[in-house]
Amino acid sequence: MNLWQSMLVGWIVMAAVMAGVWVWQKRHNNAGMVDVAWSFGTAGMCALFAINSTGLFYRRILVASLAAIWGIRLGVHLYIRVTSETEDGRYQALRKSWGENAQRKFFNFFQIQAAWTVLFALPLYFAAGSIKPFPQLTDFLGIAIWIIAVGGESLADRQLARFRHNPENKGRVCKSGLWRFSRHPNYFFEWLHWFSYVLIGIGAGYWWATLFGPAIMFAFLYKVTGIPFTERRALETRGDAYRQYQATTSAFFPWFAKDTADQKPTNLNSKGRP
Repeated sequence: MNLWQSMLVGWIVMAAVMAGVWVWQKRHNNAGMVDVAWSFGTAGMCALFAINSTGLFYRRILVASLAAIWGIRLGVHLYIRVTSETEDGRYQALRKSWGENAQRKFFNFFQIQAAWTVLFALPLYFAAGSIKPFPQLTDFLGIAIWIIAVGGESLADRQLARFRHNPENKGRVCKSGLWRFSRHPNYFFEWLHWFSYVLIGIGAGYWWATLFGPAIMFAFLYKVTGIPFTERRALETRGDAYRQYQATTSAFFPWFAKDTADQKPTNLNSKGRP
């Protein structure tokens, strides 16, 4: 299949998958399954696009394998969380905000996610399109970034899960491990992961298109569906403890926490807000 055929087939398949996921969430009152479907779906689309690219065979296999492993790990992690916990606070807020129109809007939202799986796969088509001899130094660098990113995201997920499963930590803020250096280390490493394909794709035609992956992922995580929703929910459930965490810890890029002694005291009103 050429690129346009891959995009059409991918979109049709994912539109059907997301329709099924919409039915599931309607029965279980849990829209978090869309994140699971997005992870598995994006991995599948990325592998499909990479295999059907025009680059050397071994580089296409490399890109497809890295994307598949990344998506399967993330999908399994999210599936366990979605099926063992109540609906994510982000979707609870949307359900409440949308009221009687919630199911119709969730269906539309899920279909938008289906389209995004195809668009996120596009950079990998170009990353796998290089015809430079394999392997190159950039291939090894891409693999190294992938190992660091996927390993870091997996570690952050495990650390947070372990913290949340301890009943003594209810209402507290996780500040251990990687969460000591970033309020969202899982998001940071997820974003970093997309640079793997940028490096592997150097030298391919339309190489610049690989930059779409990290660029759009950063925008979504930092400004749209990631940090804003997550932090709003954290402030509602953890209040001043999370405000202190915000004052001392980097939001995204890992860095050393600020000394709490350097923070100026804040006058709070009865609702805990400045």
